[in-house]
Amino acid sequence: MSATGNAADTNNGRNETEEERADRKWAELIQEVRVAQTGVQILFGFLLTVVFTPKYAHLADVDKSIYIVTVVLGACATGALIGPVSLHRLVAGRRVKPQTVEWASRMTFVGLMLLLATMTAALLLILRVATHNAYVPWLVTGVVLWYLVCWFVVPLVVRRRHTTS
Repeated sequence: MSATGNAADTNNGRNETEEERADRKWAELIQEVRVAQTGVQILFGFLLTVVFTPKYAHLADVDKSIYIVTVVLGACATGALIGPVSLHRLVAGRRVKPQTVEWASRMTFVGLMLLLATMTAALLLILRVATHNAYVPWLVTGVVLWYLVCWFVVPLVVRRRHTTS
């Protein structure tokens, strides 16, 4: 590829310029973000209503603390997963699409990590309130391990096995 990014790149198996690659990556990323945004916004919306229910006043202090942490994590996850849209809007037309994709990808990864933490905390709170049993931490740990397998282990295994040099 030439330094100007106008020549087609044949090294990556696609016949696309740097700008075309950035456009493709942006389209792929924004589709991924839409899925995560929907999930985090629904979860966050439900979390916001809990404090207004009669049961909230009767929660143990530790459960109220878990709730507050969960809401803050949900707010942070929402911000990180909506961030790529704002980033794109603010830099559109500035000819920085490759950098925009890179930063948006980073925000999305941070958002997914915060979503993982939010879902973990929410599950912990719900199971503590619902069961009051000593096995709750084990259940939550099992679900978190499942998330880690689905979200990170499988993709990394696929990447390692199927990426060519």
